[in-house]
Amino acid sequence: MSAGGSFVMLRCAVLDDYQGVALGLADWSRVRATSFRERFTDQDDLVAALGDHEIVVAMRERTPFPAELFERLPNLRLLVSTGMRNAAIDLAAARARGVTVCGTGSTSTPPVELTWALILGLVRNLVPEATAMRTGGPWQSTLGADLHGRTLGLLGLGKIGTRTAEIGQAFGMDVVAWSENLTKERAAAHGVRLAPSKDALLSGSDIVSVHLVLSDRTRGLIGERELSLMRPTAYLVNTSRAAIVDQAALVSALRAGRIAGAGLDVFEVEPLPADHELRTLPNVLATPHLGYVTELNYETYFREAVEDIDAFLAGSPIRLLT
Repeated sequence: MSAGGSFVMLRCAVLDDYQGVALGLADWSRVRATSFRERFTDQDDLVAALGDHEIVVAMRERTPFPAELFERLPNLRLLVSTGMRNAAIDLAAARARGVTVCGTGSTSTPPVELTWALILGLVRNLVPEATAMRTGGPWQSTLGADLHGRTLGLLGLGKIGTRTAEIGQAFGMDVVAWSENLTKERAAAHGVRLAPSKDALLSGSDIVSVHLVLSDRTRGLIGERELSLMRPTAYLVNTSRAAIVDQAALVSALRAGRIAGAGLDVFEVEPLPADHELRTLPNVLATPHLGYVTELNYETYFREAVEDIDAFLAGSPIRLLT
């Protein structure tokens, strides 16, 4: 765009670039790009940082964009989300303010791999055993659980759930799945048994893994009652969305030993406060929302974010979120 006959590059803010890698993974030369590594926890601070930016690239759902934020950013013209789904963006408010919202590709493979890293780490006590090796602690202090012959219960059988099921089957596990719309035929097509109910899945599984999209129907789906149905030897793994599991109820169950443990990659508040109990409970294996954080995904995110910007500047936006 021009001002006084000279070309003026639009300003682009890349939010929540925790590792400081975004600007090195794509060619941002057509915009004046600035990377923000620290998460903004105060909206006033966020508005002050973004006020003169016309373009913002948002990393997943780390920074919400509600209606009031769009109202406070009159210069914003383009918002790019990494991935093609972002429940933290008020798309109606964006449209009302004339802000174009685009997305990028994202592969489901990394969350599947992290799910199994958490499962294996939990059942074989890898963190305490590895820590003991480093610190001169006891040699073999735990007894690992077996996967072969055990039951893996999947809440959700979409792309991630299906791949998780395949790996469970490779371990020789009996895989059962449930969601409100899952049919016996679709489950069988993936070699999976359909649980007669959510309660039956919870009570009959040795490992329960969550792979559902967060919605009004799934928010708080696993609460105190549901956790009480699980076996005391069972593990819960959540790499999907924190709000699907009642966090207070989960902490209570873990603290009391009502379930054997939990593998968690998602939390109601992120970053998780330094003094939060989930950081210290001995039966929790927690990671800082690493599900999609891999080289291939990040290269895709930022390369396609730049493609979205270029298409927008050319007057033909692509990968629109609706």
